[in-house]
Amino acid sequence: MFKKLFGKGKEVNKDIEIKAPFTGEFVKIEDIPDPVFAQKMMGDGFGIKPSEGQIVSPIDGTVDNVFPTKHAIGLKADNGLELLIHIGLDTVQLDGEGFDVSVQSGDEVSVGDPLIEVDLDYIKKNAKSEISPVIVTNSDQTSSIQIADVDHVVKGETKVVDVTMN
Repeated sequence: MFKKLFGKGKEVNKDIEIKAPFTGEFVKIEDIPDPVFAQKMMGDGFGIKPSEGQIVSPIDGTVDNVFPTKHAIGLKADNGLELLIHIGLDTVQLDGEGFDVSVQSGDEVSVGDPLIEVDLDYIKKNAKSEISPVIVTNSDQTSSIQIADVDHVVKGETKVVDVTMN
């Protein structure tokens, strides 16, 4: 209402780049060995088979949710984009073991800011897979999701997805 009255509302850019949150090997969403992600039940995105354990923010935004089991984190951009970084597959049962979270819900983050440190060896030994889905959970609110054709990604540097919000 006040935006209309005073005309001074901040214009939010509908376009956003999603960088790689991990360094590692790019995995197409259809190739993630879990039907919930591969069939895009949670939204569109991609996976990464990490080669190192540091996870950084792939967008500028706010930490929306740090799961109590530390296996996943939700981020939200100013333009409404909602992103889920799910570390490994079937990692919820690890109950936080192997994860060291450096942010909390409500924190502002920029591309490249550290989010979580993961013991990859522990994940490889105790989870179904270390392949980590990165999902636009509100894909239904986008007008375009363009996923780059890349093989290897570098955390905080490699652009993996261009998204345009409605």
